[in-house]
Amino acid sequence: MARSASCTRPVPFRPAVPSAALDLLGQARSGLAEATALEAPHERYATAHLAALRTAAAVLAVRGRPETGARRRHRIRSAWEVLPEVAPELAEWSALFAAGAARRARAEAGIRSAAGRREADDLLRAATEFLFLVERGLAGRQVPPRQAG
Repeated sequence: MARSASCTRPVPFRPAVPSAALDLLGQARSGLAEATALEAPHERYATAHLAALRTAAAVLAVRGRPETGARRRHRIRSAWEVLPEVAPELAEWSALFAAGAARRARAEAGIRSAAGRREADDLLRAATEFLFLVERGLAGRQVPPRQAG
């Protein structure tokens, strides 16, 4: 049965999220589940912070653009430095997690006093909310990717 062109509707196009970003989001989700189960606060803190970093990396995998020409940087920059440039709406999250990077390094080094129970729990909640917001944003693609230029 042939249908007329007036009966068909275009399917809305939603750009696909790259598989690398989806993998990073899955790793972040797993990391948060692992952090929830950890008893030692410094380990919970480090694991939750790493999950947040993987979440940021997923955003960069979707929106990041390599710098070229005169703007090219000659030093390595952290995800927390780059994230506000490609996703300005996540700048406050970036600042929050950047502030905890040194603490995470101490926690990963096994320094038990690096994070107490309260700091670990607060960071775990923040990382969970950050992941939720990023997943929601990427699923709906509510904010368009940064334009080249």
